[in-house]
Amino acid sequence: MSSVPGQFGTRKRPSWLLPAFGYGISLACLIWVYWGFDWKTELSRFAAADWRWVTLAVVADVAVYFIQGWRWSLLLSPVARVPFSRSVQAVYVGLFANEVLPLRSGELIRCYVLGKWTDTPFSVTLSSAVVERLFDGIWLVIGFFALSPVLDLPGYLIQGTRILAIVLISIAILLGVVMFRKHHAHAVLSSSRWAVALSHVVEGLHSMGNSASFYLAGLVSLVYLAFQIVPVYALMIGYGLDLSFGAAAVTLIVLRLGTILPQAPGNVGAFQFFPVLALTLFAVDKATATGFATMMFVIVTVPLWLAGLIAVAMTGMKIRDLQHHAQSTFRASEETAAGSEARR
Repeated sequence: MSSVPGQFGTRKRPSWLLPAFGYGISLACLIWVYWGFDWKTELSRFAAADWRWVTLAVVADVAVYFIQGWRWSLLLSPVARVPFSRSVQAVYVGLFANEVLPLRSGELIRCYVLGKWTDTPFSVTLSSAVVERLFDGIWLVIGFFALSPVLDLPGYLIQGTRILAIVLISIAILLGVVMFRKHHAHAVLSSSRWAVALSHVVEGLHSMGNSASFYLAGLVSLVYLAFQIVPVYALMIGYGLDLSFGAAAVTLIVLRLGTILPQAPGNVGAFQFFPVLALTLFAVDKATATGFATMMFVIVTVPLWLAGLIAVAMTGMKIRDLQHHAQSTFRASEETAAGSEARR
């Protein structure tokens, strides 16, 4: 059977399909959240908020990503010397890209810029980002099931989290084989068209997994998740919601689980939908929950725009240029793998 070069015998999906799907989900969420919402009434609540607590929420939310930068430096320390300032800058570049570009393009961009700054193979920085997300997912699932016995959670939320847990366990097993059974991983990949492209990944993951910094990064991931609860709780107090720190934890976990899949820029729609869903578990009426979710979106998004703009400006490039270079680097790794397979 003939095939088109570079497509490996499969039909290439339209480039607009995934963004359209993400925008569709976001639009549906926004319609549900804001249907019948009384802006005039809730705007007065915004003005009456305790801005001391709101300010604490802003500062805490910005500080969270310094912890992420620290974790990333720890994770990559066995394979590259990654200055803390560079990892934090790359994180903020990625966050800004996620806020203005669809489908979480910032993940690819932050891996590209950090690899460029530290002369680390793109495949290694990208695989380290996958490990980061694995850590995040594991702690989120643990947190969810730790809190679920004391809450009357919807069945679909519990089932969805169980499915996620199965996926995470599968990924963890796969990464574990690569990290601790390097020779087996190389043997399996030797017959694959991705052998050349993935050789750096295998070596990088093996170095990471056999370092004490890997386990420290796992513990820092717990600190990273726990610290994210602080701005949510501070904002609850500032907005006048009489809820506990545990309620803030549930709200954060539901939000993070609900926004795992890439969607519209800034997770618009889903970012409003899931906090509303979480707050209704604590008998908060939909109007109040919508007002809180709206303020939280603004409080989280605006500082990230500002910090991200500064981080991008320090690169001397425009975000679209960074996106282009990151995508080109990713495609180049694919073409290298395809060329290697063609020569086999």
